[in-house]
Amino acid sequence: MARKTLIAGNWKMNGRLADGVDLAKGIAAEVKKLGKPSCEFLVCPPFTILSSVKKALRGAKVALGAQDCHFAEKGAHTGDISPLMLTDLGCSYVILGHSERRADHFESNELVNKKAVAAHQAGLKTVICIGETLEQRDAGKTIAVCSDQILGSVPDDSTAADTVIAYEPVWAIGTGKTPTASDVEEVHAAVRKVLAKKLGKGNANKMRILYGGSVKPSNAKEFLSLPDVDGALIGGASLKVEDFMAIAKNSGC
Repeated sequence: MARKTLIAGNWKMNGRLADGVDLAKGIAAEVKKLGKPSCEFLVCPPFTILSSVKKALRGAKVALGAQDCHFAEKGAHTGDISPLMLTDLGCSYVILGHSERRADHFESNELVNKKAVAAHQAGLKTVICIGETLEQRDAGKTIAVCSDQILGSVPDDSTAADTVIAYEPVWAIGTGKTPTASDVEEVHAAVRKVLAKKLGKGNANKMRILYGGSVKPSNAKEFLSLPDVDGALIGGASLKVEDFMAIAKNSGC
């Protein structure tokens, strides 16, 4: 089943105002050159520059996303951002359950699920991240860990229209290490089976599953040509216009 490739950039805690605006303008200019691209583009800057990046992307077919949200609409949650605040800023996506949030902020599957429910209710699409650590991989638990994260983190009423899954092996993020193409396809195929069990085969066949973890121009074609890989969630390489766009072009966009 045809699924539109999604090329998503997670800027993480990078980009002050001037740098972020320049990066956004550069991406916007390159995407405009593509005319009607065959893939979808998404950038997820830090909260502090979401509004400015939105303006810089004006006229380009590039969606805006945030890197996290709270599950409440409002209230006594110092330092947090609600889904509705993100929609006010022009966001259409939000990344949830990234391994860095799970590790650094002790986020559980249950918490990610609550955030996803709230995000969907606010009209946001979610990019829900899953992935195993090196210790879990070496113990042969990759499929089990990813399955548990899917079953626990993804709301029961999720659809292909409001949810994207991103498989990011924790041990490959920012390390330069990558799994083999066959490893990636094995995990993505297994994830799709778990999604079919949870959400139904129709939704599972339509839902996009991205690969993330040291994605770069040199390996993008190999990974993004796999049957169950529907795009990429890009970290470091999304901070350079030429690398981000090279990944897109090497994926066939």
